[in-house]
Amino acid sequence: MPLPFDTFAATLSYDDLPQDLLWTLRRSFTDTMGTAAVASTTQMADIARRGALAVFGAGGAGSARILMHGGSVSPVGAAMAGAFTVDAVDAHDTTSPCKGHAGSAVFPALLALADTLNRPVSGQEFAVWLAVAYEVSYRSGLAQHATCADYHTSGAWTSTGVATAAARGLGLSAEQVRHAAGIGEYHGPRSQMMRCIDHPTMVRDGVGWGAPSGLTAAYLAAEGFTGAPALTCEETPEFWEDLGTAWRTVEDTSYKPYPCCRWAHPSIDAAADLMAAHKLTSAEISGIEIKTFHNATRLAGHTPATLDEFSYSIAFPVACMIVRGQIGVPELHPDTLKDPEILRVSNATQLIDDDHYTKISVGKRWAEVTLRCHDGRSFTSDPRSPRGDRDMPLSDAEISDKFHRFTDPVLGLVRADEIETLSGRFDTLNAAQFSRLLDLCLSAP
Repeated sequence: MPLPFDTFAATLSYDDLPQDLLWTLRRSFTDTMGTAAVASTTQMADIARRGALAVFGAGGAGSARILMHGGSVSPVGAAMAGAFTVDAVDAHDTTSPCKGHAGSAVFPALLALADTLNRPVSGQEFAVWLAVAYEVSYRSGLAQHATCADYHTSGAWTSTGVATAAARGLGLSAEQVRHAAGIGEYHGPRSQMMRCIDHPTMVRDGVGWGAPSGLTAAYLAAEGFTGAPALTCEETPEFWEDLGTAWRTVEDTSYKPYPCCRWAHPSIDAAADLMAAHKLTSAEISGIEIKTFHNATRLAGHTPATLDEFSYSIAFPVACMIVRGQIGVPELHPDTLKDPEILRVSNATQLIDDDHYTKISVGKRWAEVTLRCHDGRSFTSDPRSPRGDRDMPLSDAEISDKFHRFTDPVLGLVRADEIETLSGRFDTLNAAQFSRLLDLCLSAP
């Protein structure tokens, strides 16, 4: 008999967590905090914090601190502001099978919960919360994509995972967990992802409401509010049959070397490899052709005017790689959007909607790039999928380098080093040590 998701959430113990799962959760903790650090400097994060302070009060006995800011609000307000903060820079962990992201909702919500509980929380306990949140989020997301015609944002299914994990954190019964999941699923934002692809704004991936919706659901369930069943958890058995014995978190979590939509990454890697292999400079490039799957061509973005448009573009990030050889923190600066050479190369880029790549881009994203030179030469890449997936994982050194590129300029090397060290073994921390990690992640730069 498959293990019911509510029983799984209510009874899971640290000893049940395999080492490859813990390795993934540690990596996601570090990677998400790195993204949160650089994202905390954005206009979007500032607006979200001011909104949370206005809507969710000035804090009090049950307050939580806003991620990378320290402002005191309700835990639900901290979850909202923190999720919008992480989502402000599109560099957090991702899951291609679900076409979205879990960590950007899960970490802000569960850190807020840990910060507001009137009792100590150990690293082992937090690891159990994370395992529940990721597993339920991913499986709920797969079920939703299989049963809903519209492509919803990650907030639609992370609300269910956050609700389930937060219910566990609050010590609720399996029946209360079941109701929390149902409340979170019902009130989660069924927002249309392709609307934000076609019209990029700060609404992003929906986690800014998925995280607080899930956390609210757990608090409501604790008070006796009912909401079961969560349909994605209870009426799609094919996605839950191996719950507790196989881990979608391990199989499906990937990490992003570049701070832009994952759909652009195979094209970026292909262009980078061609530039290096043939020792090309951007001045030699007269045009680029990108063959890729249908939804990726809708990213477009030849002349993005905002960081939101940059995040959901493909031509401009590829041009950044061709011109600068990187897409890092400097490329997140508004001045980059006006760089004349990047704009020239971006406007010389043609996106080709390829039926074959659309057909095979299920659970993995594919692209092929051709660079054309002023002297008549042309170079075409092999078909590419993104680095950072399970078949081409980023190394520990690459994760660390990304973390420090994003974090050191904002938090300083000393604090960044301590976050990296503690998050990289968070599940081994006792309550006092985990409290220190909370302080490092939640305090102002």
